[in-house]
Amino acid sequence: MKNIVAGHEAVTATEFTELALGIDLELFTGSATESAMERAARLDVAHEVLAELRESDPETAAYAESLLRTLPLKTRRPDGRRPRRAVRRPVKGCMAGSAVAA
Repeated sequence: MKNIVAGHEAVTATEFTELALGIDLELFTGSATESAMERAARLDVAHEVLAELRESDPETAAYAESLLRTLPLKTRRPDGRRPRRAVRRPVKGCMAGSAVAA
């Protein structure tokens, strides 16, 4: 059975929610890669949309408000490894601190 909302076929649960409720989930949840300026702008718009939703659809507004309290998932590194920490070790036999008189 296909999930079709307003003539669009929803492939994932997220798409179905977006189509059924008429809200963009990323507007309320954000992305892990957004900058502080992008986050501030997104939250300004999200609060305006939320104010309009409270008047027209209180149930969807409550859901959107709960999304504002969630944190975006951090993106994983492609290879799944942690970055290697650089450790500074003294080099043996190095005379870097001595001066040579000519």
